[in-house]
Amino acid sequence: MKLYKYIAATLLIVSCNKGTDKKLEKVLTTNNIKELRDFRANVALEKTNIELQLKQLDKAISKLDTTQKIPLVSVFKTLTKKFNHFVEFQGNVTTDKILILYPEFAGTLNKIYVKEGQQVKKGQLLATIDDGGLNQQLNQLEIQKNLSKTTFERQERLWKDNKIGSEIQYLQAKSVYESQVAGVKQAKKQIAKTRITAPFSGIIDEVITEQGTVVSPGMSPVLRIVNLNEMHIETEIPEKYLKDITINKTVYVEFDYLNKIDTSKVTQASSFIDPANRTYKIKVPVENKDKLVKPNLTSKLRINDYSNNEAILIPQNIISENANGEEYVYVVKNINNKKGLATKTIIETGKTEGDVIEVLSGLKNNETIIVEGARSVRNGQLVEFLKN
Repeated sequence: MKLYKYIAATLLIVSCNKGTDKKLEKVLTTNNIKELRDFRANVALEKTNIELQLKQLDKAISKLDTTQKIPLVSVFKTLTKKFNHFVEFQGNVTTDKILILYPEFAGTLNKIYVKEGQQVKKGQLLATIDDGGLNQQLNQLEIQKNLSKTTFERQERLWKDNKIGSEIQYLQAKSVYESQVAGVKQAKKQIAKTRITAPFSGIIDEVITEQGTVVSPGMSPVLRIVNLNEMHIETEIPEKYLKDITINKTVYVEFDYLNKIDTSKVTQASSFIDPANRTYKIKVPVENKDKLVKPNLTSKLRINDYSNNEAILIPQNIISENANGEEYVYVVKNINNKKGLATKTIIETGKTEGDVIEVLSGLKNNETIIVEGARSVRNGQLVEFLKN
């Protein structure tokens, strides 16, 4: 019965509009500004009344029209889950065990005992330098030391046991012997400098100087040795991450050219902030069983800087923004038989990871959120769930 009343009202509005058209034609010919303004004020008032009546008609029709279309939407329920956020940085592979070996003795490089690519052990002899007669001098010193030792031991027995000779003779013999011992030790140290040995186990990466070349201490590089077993990555981190990127944080290490991704942890974080760029250094070890990772290789580091064990995550693409810059989604309320009311809900978001974003406030666990179709619904509109 109400519908018929609203239809009659609509017909009345139409007939009134016809009469208004005739009055409009008449007032336009008067050229009287007061009449024109009065007539316009009446038309504006009629417009407001008509819009109000149209809204009432739409509301009544929607209640009685059983054939109206209800938007179909897909939904999901919010669940709390663990959320790990990662930030990306570039890093370079390096090792503390990469070293260029220089001679400690000046002379001719007599012999190189290794080849490039050869595996060597710590302490292994790598090369020798002509000692310039040091071995002969050592032999002479050994003879003199042995003689002075014998003299000292006899003088010691005579003095201590029988008080034969003088104390000064005993002390002189002791001094000569000790001097000869020191001379032998010094000669052996000098001769040891003619031998270049491996400071650690590794691979001979390069033979820099050829046999027969005259070399000088600290001036002539001879060999480069590298240990590829103890590799790590160093990178610079902005100071704003000081509390977030610390020792034991999980790191995913990606090598683009090797098509390889490893999992590691931060083992060292510098205590020094570089004043030039406001960063601090971290160290991340990498496994290198296949020996494919080389010093100075570029890598991508994904470092876990934030975690939440009970985060609510939603797809980023369902979030809209209003004129005030607030973010919102549609939560379905009053659900009955796969139908419910779309309710605009203001949310506050946090960090993103991939296609999802963390919701800090506005949503609770086990709420029904519109995913597909969210852009086409209105606040308070009845929606129906798509069948799974």
